[in-house]
Amino acid sequence: MDRSEPQPTLETPRLLLRPLTLADAAEVQHLAGVWEVADTTLSIPHPYEAGLAEAWIATLADLYARSEQVVFAITARPDGQLLGAIGLVLRRTYSRAELGYWVGKPFWGRGYATEAATAVLRYGFASLALHRIHACHFARNPASGRVLQKIGMRQEGVARQHVRRWNRYEDLVQYGILREEHDAQ
Repeated sequence: MDRSEPQPTLETPRLLLRPLTLADAAEVQHLAGVWEVADTTLSIPHPYEAGLAEAWIATLADLYARSEQVVFAITARPDGQLLGAIGLVLRRTYSRAELGYWVGKPFWGRGYATEAATAVLRYGFASLALHRIHACHFARNPASGRVLQKIGMRQEGVARQHVRRWNRYEDLVQYGILREEHDAQ
């Protein structure tokens, strides 16, 4: 990742993955603030207080410039409707990254997460020269596991009661893919 270059925009047949801007904050708060979205992620708060989206978005350009994270708004083509967000938390020392994403509830079940994740995997391996990309999901959220399987990731195990969310311990199902596996697909 060249720190002097702006974050790229990725295109798929139905989506435009672009940097988030402060203009997206209200819609991020609206979509991510729904209980069902927050409940399927480790880090989205509920309730989603006013100002949190602006504060989060304000950190993203610096994280990208420091090669620590790249986050994209998932938007529909051609109207630009915000559908969710997807990104990679980078561990450049190890040539690896963790994939994470969320999609607003009105857009669930339409293949947007799979389409966006496919583009982000390609970007991670081709443009960032990563060796490995991994992801995890709560065991009680098998839909997220199906997304990871569709993009070619392999289940690598289950970390039992690995995190605590909403006062309960959650099993995390872990997936990963290597560059050579991705390139062979």
